[in-house]
Amino acid sequence: MGQPGLNRRQMLAGLGGLTIAGSFGFAALGTGADALASGARTRVRYWNLFSGGDGYNMVSMLDAFRKEHPDVAVKDSTLQWGNPFYTKLAMAAAGNRAPDLGVMHLGRVTGFSPGRLLDPWDVGLLAKYGVREADFNPELWRRAVIDGKLYALPLDIHVQLCFYRKDVLRTAGLLDSDGRMISPASTDEWFAMLKEARAATRKGLQTIGLWLNDQNFQWWFFVAFYTQLGGTWFDEARTEVTFDTDKATRVLEFLRRHITDGYANPNFGGGAGAEQFINGSPFAWEGNWSVPVFDTAKVDYGATPLPPVFGRQATHAESHAFVLPHQSGRGGAANEGAHQLAAYIVKHAQAWAGGGHIPAYTPILTTPGYRKLNPQSEYVSAMDHQATEPKVWFAGSTGILAQRIGPVIVSSTMGSAKPDAAARRMKSALTGLLAMKNPMDGKTAAQGGAVA
Repeated sequence: MGQPGLNRRQMLAGLGGLTIAGSFGFAALGTGADALASGARTRVRYWNLFSGGDGYNMVSMLDAFRKEHPDVAVKDSTLQWGNPFYTKLAMAAAGNRAPDLGVMHLGRVTGFSPGRLLDPWDVGLLAKYGVREADFNPELWRRAVIDGKLYALPLDIHVQLCFYRKDVLRTAGLLDSDGRMISPASTDEWFAMLKEARAATRKGLQTIGLWLNDQNFQWWFFVAFYTQLGGTWFDEARTEVTFDTDKATRVLEFLRRHITDGYANPNFGGGAGAEQFINGSPFAWEGNWSVPVFDTAKVDYGATPLPPVFGRQATHAESHAFVLPHQSGRGGAANEGAHQLAAYIVKHAQAWAGGGHIPAYTPILTTPGYRKLNPQSEYVSAMDHQATEPKVWFAGSTGILAQRIGPVIVSSTMGSAKPDAAARRMKSALTGLLAMKNPMDGKTAAQGGAVA
């Protein structure tokens, strides 16, 4: 595909706003650290950003692949999560030093200059190893396609959830006949549930943990409820902002009310909501990655997608996806090995579900083994009502969109700005972002809109 259009100096300048310090160090995980020195016929270099429990789960799947395919040597390297990872991946692709396989958040793919910093997948080669478009949620697959080519192979979706204590809700009469949380159909019903739950909660505990002063979580919650209202962001050409300030104000007022009605304590920051949940707080809105934490704590709990308080099911979702960082000479055994490895992990992602993620490969979701997983099987329906960020270059996990809009939402939730004023600020910020140029390729969202 030729050399990418950015050199190292241009890349550093374009990524000047990102955190570069420390991005060049990485640690190899698993048993593949010396893979390049082995005698295997095919060698695959693989970069990922998985640490903690996700890291261990990924290593177990890689080791299973190595055992079944001893002719493919995999060197897996784990880099620092967030912008440092994306900085290193971009510079490696621009300098023709990219690994054979990488991982990205799907929302970041549009901004990663597909065709210059990313190579497209060979769908025929994926099919050879048993992975086809029909095996994925159609909307999830569509998000991975740019200019008619597949640039990301989804591994999972990870979603924001409403975790609930079954013991507390049972006392409050808020469980259905199956022992699951009843689903509110309006904001009034939701706050009525919170009132009943508070009456059944021990003193000293808040009713719900909401990550009140965290810009990322508040942004994710906003995306979910704004989507429930049918809110849009931009027109199809990416030339006009269609953001609805009235709908945004309704969402901001909803989030704020959790504090003003006394259900969420603004003095509890960070992960205090999860800690209180373990100690008996009835609700916590957290990412599905909290499942192993609550399992370890042996909490009597369930988890459901964020409540459809605006009449429509939608919960915020992102996706880890495999990508092919650009290589000027991509092809041959290493490229086929990358396709084989990615396909294997996607097809064997039930182990990945142990970390709370919903596997993207839908045949897994109907297996007896997956159906036995709790609470994973309770919120698997989130696959069919994903609330995602707009498909523009500045969106995606830890992206510029969240950095610009998240603090505005926090200011409203915490009470330093009125919801209607915050909604207008959000629209103004979106207008500014639409005119910005992507540092990866120098194009605005409109200029890249035809392919996005």
